[in-house]
This record gives sequence, structure tokens and C-alpha cells, in this order.
Amino acid sequence: MALDDQTFTVDALKMLLIIGVITLVGNRIGYGIGIAEAVPGMVLMIVIGLVSLLMGRFIPIELPSFAYAMVIAFLIALPFSPVQSMVLDWTEHVNFLATTTPILAYAGLSIGLQTTRMKQVSWKLVIVAVFVFFGTFFGSAIISHLVLAAQGQI
Repeated sequence: MALDDQTFTVDALKMLLIIGVITLVGNRIGYGIGIAEAVPGMVLMIVIGLVSLLMGRFIPIELPSFAYAMVIAFLIALPFSPVQSMVLDWTEHVNFLATTTPILAYAGLSIGLQTTRMKQVSWKLVIVAVFVFFGTFFGSAIISHLVLAAQGQI
């Protein structure tokens, strides 16, 4: 492993540990789940995150690290997986919404550090965002309407 790869691994691990600690605190404050009981699930999530980041860096397939994380999590949580019960027992103590706060904060900081790039995109980004917001809203409304109509609720 080259020095650059070691730096990447250490930096990725630091980032994941910081997000893990913030998630554990948010999990405790927001959902009343003890930090000690949530640590095994958080450690598992950090390991999956680190492995997926390394796979995204070293496997010569053009897939984002997130895709690798989803595949790993999917495979270890399948009903016929020998570790499924352990994985589900550990991760049930980490509330999903507790993970979103640090991840969104990190994403916001990442975007904030790219202000020069944002200036280049400028008004185009606003147009795309408006179409995405409207499309998501109206798409959700149409699907909800169809499902409720099919159930006879409306």
C-alpha cells in the first residue's frame, strides 16, 4: 500500500469515527438508546463504510463506494447469511435518523468548501434544483394518489 493510500485510509477512518461518535451521541440524546448498547452496531457500520471506501478506491469498476456499502450490508443481512442475526441485533440499536445528522452536516461542509465550483455552476444549479424539487413533490403526490385510490381511501 502506497503512502497516498495509507493517508486515504487514515483520513477515511478519522471521518468515519467522527461521524460514528456524533451518531452515537445523537442516538442517545434523540432516541434514548444507550451509547454502550449502540457501539457494536456503529462499529459494524464504520467497518462497512471503510471497506466500501477502500473497494471504491481499489477495484477498477466505476461504482461509487456507496454501492459497495449497500452490497456488503445487503449480503450480511440476507436471511440465509450466517451472520444475519448478529448483524440485526447490533444494528437495531442505531436509529437511522441519528445517522442522518452528521452525514448531512458533512455533506454541507463538503459543498461549502467548493464555493468556487458553485460559482461556476451558478444559475444552472438553481434550475436543476427547482425541477428536482417539483418533480419529487409531484411524483410523490401522484404515487400517493394512485395508491390511496387503489385502496379506496379517496
